[in-house]
Amino acid sequence: MRIDIPEGKDAIEYVWGEMVPGIGVAASRFAMSVYAHSTLGLPEFEAARLRIAQINGCEFCLDWRTERDGQQVGEEFADAVAQWRTSGALDERSRLAAEYAERYALDHHGLDDEFWARMTAQYSQLQIVELSMSIGSWLAFGRLNRVLGLDKICPLPGHPRR
Repeated sequence: MRIDIPEGKDAIEYVWGEMVPGIGVAASRFAMSVYAHSTLGLPEFEAARLRIAQINGCEFCLDWRTERDGQQVGEEFADAVAQWRTSGALDERSRLAAEYAERYALDHHGLDDEFWARMTAQYSQLQIVELSMSIGSWLAFGRLNRVLGLDKICPLPGHPRR
């Protein structure tokens, strides 16, 4: 943990709500809105989210699985996302979402015309903007949790620690 949390306070609630309420509360709302209002399919949503979690190294984000209508991707899906270039377990939209997430995080200047041609063949402009905003949220807030050490103190119940 990189910051001091007052005794008796929940670290996540304190950092995201009390420390800088003018920013933290708004950031929390944005972070949650990508889950509450997404129009993307679960596989491509989770492919992008998991790829950012893998890049950030956020333990909480790596343990998390988004649930929609009682459905979640399994651990094998996370392994496929890590190997998105070669895995046969991803469909084209999920593979492209993982690639976009990786390039958004590590090589956004390299998003060339060839990439955008593939992207617009699979995703509408609305979906591209939504995916971009979601990736931005996961990159920023997952990295914040990792850098401050919050990811190590907020494990999900029933999930093994990494």
